[in-house]
Amino acid sequence: MTRFSTQEKWKHLLSFPVIIAALGYFVDIYDLLLFGIVRVPSLTELNLDVDTVGTQIINYQMTGLLLGGILWGIFGDKKGRLSVLFGSILVYSLANIACGFLPQIERMDQATVYAWLRFIAGVGLAGELGAGITLVSESLPKELRALGTSLVAGFGLLGAVVAQLTVEMADNWTTAYFIGGGLGLLLLVLRISVTESGIYKSIAEDRTLSKGNFLALFTHKTRLIKYLKCIAIGLPTWYCIGILAMMANQFAPEMGIDTIVPGKAIMWAYVGISAGDFASGFISHALHSRKKAILYMMLFTILGVIGMLFGGAYSEQSYYFFCVWLGLGTGYWAMFVTVAAEQFGTNLRNTTTTTVPNMVRGLLPVMLLLFDYLKKDISIIYAAMCVGVLAFSLGIYATLTIPETHDKELDFLE
Repeated sequence: MTRFSTQEKWKHLLSFPVIIAALGYFVDIYDLLLFGIVRVPSLTELNLDVDTVGTQIINYQMTGLLLGGILWGIFGDKKGRLSVLFGSILVYSLANIACGFLPQIERMDQATVYAWLRFIAGVGLAGELGAGITLVSESLPKELRALGTSLVAGFGLLGAVVAQLTVEMADNWTTAYFIGGGLGLLLLVLRISVTESGIYKSIAEDRTLSKGNFLALFTHKTRLIKYLKCIAIGLPTWYCIGILAMMANQFAPEMGIDTIVPGKAIMWAYVGISAGDFASGFISHALHSRKKAILYMMLFTILGVIGMLFGGAYSEQSYYFFCVWLGLGTGYWAMFVTVAAEQFGTNLRNTTTTTVPNMVRGLLPVMLLLFDYLKKDISIIYAAMCVGVLAFSLGIYATLTIPETHDKELDFLE
């Protein structure tokens, strides 16, 4: 194992690819969660149903993420990581700017237009994290890989906090969309100086090598099982964000709380996630294990979910406290994406690293459908509990049985 001085470590960890990936993920998270934050005020102003139309629009956005993940994943392995970093940010930036003009659209069905704009934004947003983590993973020494990707995610996830603060300070949800789109276009200019990863360059000109073959993940049993396990590991993260934070207002009446603002719940959850993502890299580094770090953080999250749903959240402030708790626990997001990057060869790495987190996001509509179905017959709290049991059971099983990848060399092919 190579030993690095403190100065050498920071030189690698603050290199241009890491900084640009972190800034990109910051804008990505800002735009990804902006609808969840402005869902209530934007739909209220447009005279649309907050819950029914809101769930429909979230499902459109998540479906866009699912399809975009496949598109950008394949593209990144065939044409390079940088092609994704340029193309994806242009798509979601323009879509977000268009969302800011929704109040001026009067001759069309605003609910349909809003849903399709969030779908397009979802397609664009799908490419950012996977390409960024792949580029950073292939650019850094293996000993610093976990720390580098954690820095990317830890800083990037603060985009959710800035999104909420922007909405509050601007006091206008359309302005928040314009700012998000503008930030993306500004970052597009900064990315001109980023160079492609050396590992990808070594296979870029090999026309005989199959690159970005998404179907190859499903035609080999061992590869498919690893892929499905990577997805399962991430399920608890979007269960906590998509149900317990985004739908926070639905829990207020049953918990005897006057009001819970979903935007604030999301913001506080991402304060925790940002801190958790910073910590997860150091925990993995100290334990010499990705799996142990993820497992311990999952168990910590379960304690928080139990506390939130069964008596701990007795006021608006205490609900936000548990959102921070859940964020800290699910702050293994970058670690789980890094695990996906380390499981597969260079010719499939961007495909898997980009599709895995978006498969997780794309499964949120399934969790929401199950949640909405169950709450018709049982309480909202027990409906959330049932979905949580399923998500965490799959996540823990996958974490325990997936191969360990700590210090694994990435210069290999499928």
